[in-house]
Amino acid sequence: MNRPIKQILLAATLSSLSMAVFAGPTVYIPLGSANRIIAIDAASNKITATYTGVENAHGLVGTPDGEYLVAGSLSEKPLPKPDPKAKNSKLFLVHPAHGHVMLTIPVSGMTHHLAITPNGRYVISTHTTRGYVSVLDMQSNQIVRTVKTGPAPNYVVVTRDGQFAYVTNSGNGTISEINLRLWKVTRTLQAGPSPEHLVLSRDEKTFYVANPRVGTVSVISVKKGKVTRSFKIGKAMHGLDIGDDGKTLFASSKKDDLLVALNPTTGKMRKLKLSPAPYHLNTIRGTGKIYVSSRKQPLIWIVDQKTLKVVGKITLPAGEGHQMVIVK
Repeated sequence: MNRPIKQILLAATLSSLSMAVFAGPTVYIPLGSANRIIAIDAASNKITATYTGVENAHGLVGTPDGEYLVAGSLSEKPLPKPDPKAKNSKLFLVHPAHGHVMLTIPVSGMTHHLAITPNGRYVISTHTTRGYVSVLDMQSNQIVRTVKTGPAPNYVVVTRDGQFAYVTNSGNGTISEINLRLWKVTRTLQAGPSPEHLVLSRDEKTFYVANPRVGTVSVISVKKGKVTRSFKIGKAMHGLDIGDDGKTLFASSKKDDLLVALNPTTGKMRKLKLSPAPYHLNTIRGTGKIYVSSRKQPLIWIVDQKTLKVVGKITLPAGEGHQMVIVK
């Protein structure tokens, strides 16, 4: 992605960087309280780089060309009095190849999760304490607008054609549909109670939404805008993703220490005991692997999608794995 960028180099340095040619995709993982991001080569399952200088990074996206990462902080500075417009948190623009935090971008309120449009132009950040999302223009490296959603916006996904973004509102059990040409909410869909993580089916006709408070996954028709079915997963369920087969939904339960493989069509489930507290997860497309982080220990489980067995572990330097990004 060729564009001018203000070269503001922070006290963020590359702790380690492998110069090997990677055989698989790279998985970037923000480590929250450890104030860093790591890169893992998915072919070898080895940590190849560590990037510091990001404060409590939770949400993360990467540009389609792999040139930049944008991380959002789950921290916000306390204000002397409530001010919804005060810039009390940050986004971090990271250049993985150079190993720098290139720029910090002030935002109002902590960022929970992020999504990027398919053309790499806009990054959408959910601000749970503000009730809106902000939009970062990657050409100007500035926040160019905010869009009010519902209370406590949590997770956001963007359709493949870049026409719509969908945001779960954990405060009122809804999903906001944002038209990205108009930059306004054009529809409100019903979801389960306290919806958080959200994935779209491969045909983009169905949402799967995690409801941690009640431990269920809601199946939601995009067209009808309502819940069509629910499945009990486990207490404090969290992560969601769809397998390589395009049919299997993988979900984690922190309190029940479970990874669940669900066929939403038949309702059939397989379960794997993982302890402690399986948290965020991502299927690594084309590898047959799932990466699952722990909320309580600095580790990633590597799970085979077909057998649902642990085939390895990755020890993290510190912290806990949050929103993972996979770049080919």
